[in-house]
Amino acid sequence: MAAILRLPGGARDASEIVEALLVAAGTRDTTAPQLAARWRAIADDIGDALDKLPVPKTHQEQN
Repeated sequence: MAAILRLPGGARDASEIVEALLVAAGTRDTTAPQLAARWRAIADDIGDALDKLPVPKTHQEQN
C-alpha cells in the first residue's frame, strides 16, 4: 500500500520522523519487540523512499 506524506519541512521533516521511529523502537526492544520491529520497518521504508527522491536543484545567483 502506498501513502502520500505531506510535510511542511519536506524531506528534512521526514528524516526527523525516521530518526524518532528508530529511537522509539530502541526503547521498546525488550518490552515490545514486535512493535519495535514494526517501527524499524516503517523507518526503513520511509528512508528508502527518501533515497529515491531526486536531488533538489539549487538556483545560483547571477552576478
